[in-house]
Amino acid sequence: MDEKRVEKSSTQNGINPTATLSHTSKDEKATMLQKEVGLVSGVCLIVGTMIGSGIFISPKAVLQGTGAVGPSLCVWAACGVLATLGALCYAELGTMITKSGGEYPYLMEAFGPLLGFLYSWTTIIVLKPSSFAIIALSCAEYAATPFYPACTPPQLVIKSLAAAFIMLICLVNSLSVKLAKYVQNFFTAAKLLIILIIVLAGIVLLAQGNTQNLSNGFEGATTSFGAIGLAFYNGLWAYDGWNQLNFITEELKNPYRNLPLAIMIGIPLVSVCYVLVNVAYFTVMTPAELLQSSAVAVVSVGMATSSLLLSG
Repeated sequence: MDEKRVEKSSTQNGINPTATLSHTSKDEKATMLQKEVGLVSGVCLIVGTMIGSGIFISPKAVLQGTGAVGPSLCVWAACGVLATLGALCYAELGTMITKSGGEYPYLMEAFGPLLGFLYSWTTIIVLKPSSFAIIALSCAEYAATPFYPACTPPQLVIKSLAAAFIMLICLVNSLSVKLAKYVQNFFTAAKLLIILIIVLAGIVLLAQGNTQNLSNGFEGATTSFGAIGLAFYNGLWAYDGWNQLNFITEELKNPYRNLPLAIMIGIPLVSVCYVLVNVAYFTVMTPAELLQSSAVAVVSVGMATSSLLLSG
């Protein structure tokens, strides 16, 4: 009886309860993240985020830590296994707590808002800017190397270029989201093309018998746990990004299936790619040449091209 009086009174006052509920549900739907990321897009996000400057700068540090070609390749494969195991743990978290944001919602649920805030503050103030600076310095070193073929580029030139790249990226992201998307897609395609060229050149040279750097791969290997640990540290830097899919869990279609499946496809794919790239490096460069090089990918592509032209 009371419900009928309320409904009648609301109708008399010009308020339609059904319309109000419908309008509220539409507003709630409009503010929710749309589930538009499928399995293929999830795999592309993992692969595109992981493959970056690490594969072009870490081989030198990994080889320096291991001391030989064989242990270096083992470290790259082991780092892929570690990244896969860590990502599978995150897949379990992502299917238990289906919220976007990566580590932030997990820390919020487990330890409360204080630790979640501290993590966010540390990420914004320390982790992301330092990572951005390292990537900018690596990009600047590769950009300056062709102009200094006989020596290492001066630090002033590298740092100036890195500062210019940081300002340019900030400007692009501030001006237009669409422009930033186009720039990101262009550079993602460029680095994938470079990796494909390096791998194909390595396969061709291996088929031609250039295996002298791989035949005695474990000769001169280091036995220092500290050096091997440092090699693992540098190798895992190249695998950074394996947790990026957990930042958009709410946008995944059927996250209970697609989140772990995308991880099990994407990270092993990147691991195989990294191992093949390092094998390709050692088909055209000796360990000593790799350690002396400031831009491994540039030197290896140039030497591979020369070798292929001479053999052809």
